[in-house]
Amino acid sequence: MRKKRLPKFLFNFVCFLVYGFLLAPIVVVLMSSLTTTEYIVFPPKGLTLRWYFELVEHPEFMQSFVLSVIVAVGTSIIATAIGTLASIAVVRHQFKGKMAIVQLIGSPLLIPSVVFGVALLQFYSWIGLSASPFALILGHIILTVPFVMRLVVASLVGFDRSIEQAAMNLGAGKFKVFFQITLPVIKSGVIAGAIFAFITSFDDLTVALFIVSTDVVSLPVRIYTYMQYQYDPIITSVSSIMILLTIVLMVVIERVLGVGKVFASKNQ
Repeated sequence: MRKKRLPKFLFNFVCFLVYGFLLAPIVVVLMSSLTTTEYIVFPPKGLTLRWYFELVEHPEFMQSFVLSVIVAVGTSIIATAIGTLASIAVVRHQFKGKMAIVQLIGSPLLIPSVVFGVALLQFYSWIGLSASPFALILGHIILTVPFVMRLVVASLVGFDRSIEQAAMNLGAGKFKVFFQITLPVIKSGVIAGAIFAFITSFDDLTVALFIVSTDVVSLPVRIYTYMQYQYDPIITSVSSIMILLTIVLMVVIERVLGVGKVFASKNQ
């Protein structure tokens, strides 16, 4: 008995509704940043880039932007290194407590961000670590390593280790084999994991709220606190910059790195 399928036009219409629902908030923010009014309105009344130029008169946003970039870059580098090495250990070796360690590393994905932020704040208070870029990086590393591991593990599945064995038989050392053979083969997963770690760290609000101070304020926290007192289109212009940066990075992941192939290898 043949399965009934939705007509193509109906399927396309449903897809259109789903994509429209997902993209609507982004479109509203982007368009609201172009309004000529002194308040946020949609649809915008007139089009102008005034509110983007207004950011120059708000150095606190620029300071927070630079801080968020520094924290995101530091988080991305360290989380990628830890996640890549951990992925190789998990995929290629059997040891006691392996599953427990895997579950522990992946636990930040299951724990609500608020709970994780409170726990991190209590831990920092216990060890005497004050608010600083280092404290933010440390918290974001814990938050982003699971993303890196998922992508790197996916790229390691189906990896032909005979290439490594052949290189070692020809006299190549373990480090040379890793950097010249293993790493180039899994680079799509590694770089994609690094970009995901950057995006997650750069956009994080919930965890950062518990770690920042008056001198150390990330961009998402700056936007959140600014909205408590003012509600002009500067907020939408800053949010639009964050959205566009995230979109650019996602396009890089999809088009340049071929993440689709990485996930395809996981399903083989």
